[in-house]
Amino acid sequence: MDFQWTKKDLLSLYDLSRDEILHILNTAEEFKKVSQRNVKKVPALRGRTVVNLFVEPSTRTRVSFELAEQRLSADIINMNADVSSFRKGETLLDTLKNIQALQADIVVIRHQATGAPNFLARELNMGVVNAGDGAHSHPTQALLDIFTMREKKGRIEGLNVVVVGDILHSRVARSNAWGLIKLGANVTFAGPATLVPREFEKIGVRVCHNLKDALADADVINLLRIQLERQQRGYFPSLGEYSRFFGIHPETLRYIKKDALIMHPGPINRGVEIDSAVADGPQSVILEQVTNGLAVRMAVLFLVAGALK
Repeated sequence: MDFQWTKKDLLSLYDLSRDEILHILNTAEEFKKVSQRNVKKVPALRGRTVVNLFVEPSTRTRVSFELAEQRLSADIINMNADVSSFRKGETLLDTLKNIQALQADIVVIRHQATGAPNFLARELNMGVVNAGDGAHSHPTQALLDIFTMREKKGRIEGLNVVVVGDILHSRVARSNAWGLIKLGANVTFAGPATLVPREFEKIGVRVCHNLKDALADADVINLLRIQLERQQRGYFPSLGEYSRFFGIHPETLRYIKKDALIMHPGPINRGVEIDSAVADGPQSVILEQVTNGLAVRMAVLFLVAGALK
């Protein structure tokens, strides 16, 4: 099926149609082949300038985007918020309008403020790619998760996907749910009631507060990092208590499907949400997620660049 990508921005999977999500996944399949060649570079973004602005700290996502840009032959500008004009009082929009005036084409932005990428997309002519905003959205992480599920299972429709952990504060959980539901998967959010309130049922997911019940029919188990600062705010009694009731340990594997995938967006708190024996075990596809993230981000940048006037 011929499909024409028309969006100059990638902000959220909530904004995308089923066909648009599938088009990104299919494009990523082609770019994954590039990374398997001896020469891993293509001229798809030659002459284009991409700005990476990570106001919120990041390692994996930033490195993945930068490598994707290099593989596409883009010119790259890495901005450090700590030493930029932000410290002199300049607004985010003014900073990026100045960058746009220098004929930059795309900005990849991570920001702690929910909605910051959406605001910029409305005000700028350059493309905006959301690399994570607050607890709202992380579209490329969800796309690489879904890409990995489809690659390993051959389909998304009908899969039972369980996301375990701090759903309340997770942009990854929300983004996964928006994409998976549009592609026909059954999604369950599992964790303590304080971190997985029933209100999430409104977006079409099942909510479960018992891990064994949640995992009974799971085809995919996507574990979220427990942010250590949450424990200090009383969302659960202790890290040991959380690990006991919601961590994935070797004994947990006895009551899940033998072919269930174990996923994690990273960074991992070993011994808290996942035991090392599971993270490094045969059902884990955590490192494959990282590999697939490169292909997904190449696809996103390529498509966004193609939609720019």
